[in-house]
Amino acid sequence: MSTAPSQLPTLGVALPLGGLMMHRDWIIERQRDLELQDFFEPEVLSGDWKPLAARIKRELDGYRGRLGIHGPFWGFSIATKDSDVAAIVTKRMHQGLDVCAAVGANQMVIHSPYTTWDYHNLDYTPGARTQLIERVHGILGTAVKRAETMGCTLVIENIEDKDAHARVELARSFNSPAVRVSIDTGHANYAHGATGGPPVDYFVHAAGDMLHHVHLQDTDGYADRHWNPGDGNIAWHEVFRALAPLQSQPRLILEVRKNDTVRAGADHLIALGLAQ
Repeated sequence: MSTAPSQLPTLGVALPLGGLMMHRDWIIERQRDLELQDFFEPEVLSGDWKPLAARIKRELDGYRGRLGIHGPFWGFSIATKDSDVAAIVTKRMHQGLDVCAAVGANQMVIHSPYTTWDYHNLDYTPGARTQLIERVHGILGTAVKRAETMGCTLVIENIEDKDAHARVELARSFNSPAVRVSIDTGHANYAHGATGGPPVDYFVHAAGDMLHHVHLQDTDGYADRHWNPGDGNIAWHEVFRALAPLQSQPRLILEVRKNDTVRAGADHLIALGLAQ
């Protein structure tokens, strides 16, 4: 039996201002979840980003959907051992929350600290896993407390993660409603194809209701392509079958390389009867 359209999840999208202007009507007609991708560049955060935020707010007149941003990530790990770098990471997290407050966003995507090297080496040194988690708490602690007061959630996205569970354990360790998990389907498929990680749907099962955000993009399993769904080899029916029982209602955000073709990826998933 096919699922009624009204019961299908509604696709959202990740876009910078130019893409938002291009697809504004499509977003607003269904109040699709939106992830702003204008505020992760260091030069933006270190400059005067407030006029850009004001411009985006004007463009979002009439928008009532769930709004998030992609937080800063270039050039650092949230588990860095360098105390000077750690101070910068903490600063960047708070700058991201400044943006959330300015535009009215209640979710911020941040990057997982786990690498392929970690997968093969963390258990070689006793205590290394715990020490990594402690470093992340030291760096993100004040931002997490601030996010709690704002009603904002930090979602930790898999990047090099080969282990689908470690990132979930990290998020749970905060014991905070302000820390949850994100899955990037293309990153998971890269890990599966290139490093021997599990397939994408296993990442969903591992996250369970800790999953609050998904980047939908397709790959060939070799590189981080950010192709439209349907252009790679991800088993989309299995991904959406894994998503179906979740109560957390994760935001399903199309994140593709070409802003002008993002509707084609949405149309593919819609045609498969997986989303609307």
